[in-house]
Amino acid sequence: MSSPSSPPRKPRADASRNRDRILEVARNLFTQRGSQVQLPEVARAAGVGIGTVYRHFPTQADLIEAAAAQRFAEIEEYARTRCLDPAESGRAVLTYLTHVGETLAADSGLSAAIEAARHSRGSEPRGVAMDRLAEILTTLIESDKAAATVRPDLTVADVYMIVGALSATIRSESGDWRRLLTLLYDGLTTEGFRTEYRRVGQTP
Repeated sequence: MSSPSSPPRKPRADASRNRDRILEVARNLFTQRGSQVQLPEVARAAGVGIGTVYRHFPTQADLIEAAAAQRFAEIEEYARTRCLDPAESGRAVLTYLTHVGETLAADSGLSAAIEAARHSRGSEPRGVAMDRLAEILTTLIESDKAAATVRPDLTVADVYMIVGALSATIRSESGDWRRLLTLLYDGLTTEGFRTEYRRVGQTP
């Protein structure tokens, strides 16, 4: 029996592999069919017993939240490695929003499942992945402010509102999300930056 001061045991390698496999399969299924996907079919598709799925994810909502956290982490990694590239100087926020739009469009079924799960629970995005994403977003915004390409009062909450608008447009298939991003991003930029884009015939 371990003492209270003993470090927590690391998951066994096979348990970690099973969890990763379940999550990978679940994300693919959610992307295809949204919240209609149930845990027994995830188990069958992953080639594991239903008990293995329940040990890692006791409910469908837990599995959806894990998929959401993983997607947050992937977006955060993109923001750190791509959006802060010197080649994106002054365009970090735009690069980020474009990538988010592409990600949401590629797996809109997962977005629908996340929305349904959070609506039923009455909860908002949370956890370490969300905190880290907010941290890197602050860095992207400050980078663009230093380049004088975005308005000085731009906040992380503003970026989240735009992401919400993109997500709703993609999920409902009510319009061209890239067109919407162009219109919304125009409102975030400084006049000098917009003038320069128009002068050289470019659009965000």
